[in-house]
Amino acid sequence: MKLYYSPGACSLSPHIALLEAGLPYELVKVDLRAKKLENGDDYLQINPKGQVPALRLDSGEMVTEGPVIVQMIADKAADKNLAPARDSAERYKLLEWLNFITSELHKNFGPMFSPVLSDDAKAFFKDRVMAKLKYIDSQLAGRDYLMGKQFTVADGYLFTILTWAERMKFDLSAMPNLLAYKARVAARPKVQEALKKEGLAQAA
Repeated sequence: MKLYYSPGACSLSPHIALLEAGLPYELVKVDLRAKKLENGDDYLQINPKGQVPALRLDSGEMVTEGPVIVQMIADKAADKNLAPARDSAERYKLLEWLNFITSELHKNFGPMFSPVLSDDAKAFFKDRVMAKLKYIDSQLAGRDYLMGKQFTVADGYLFTILTWAERMKFDLSAMPNLLAYKARVAARPKVQEALKKEGLAQAA
């Protein structure tokens, strides 16, 4: 498999999942602004969406959209318990978390990276994200991970978002459960390995 990624982008989530799953893969770096690979190839010819992550399977099929990719990875390594069994009540709870992270967190973060938006507009999106993070903090009370004791692919995704919050100097000091959770996920050896492979400093 080939994972098309950009360092620190949302592709960090499936990168963590691949390492946790113990599946063989190749990393292919994408310049998202130029839409080019390191060898100069046009990324839009590979993924017309022009976004990461994209995962090329050994069959040649291309899969895009992070929440779908991480579930596929989890299902290819079912023994690692990175996702509950298909059709189980717990699997739908995982889907709920993945959808919440992608729609309520990920998509509200995007505008804050924009160089053309005003500070007032960015503050609006930051307030929205902070409210969602407070909700997650409340849900993490007494839990090691989003689903309880078991690390899942949703945790790799949320961790990726939390690295963005750190980069943007979000004050999470009033969210002790979330801070402890971020440190717990960051301490996982495979998470550290993903950060190192992408050239990122430890995000603990």
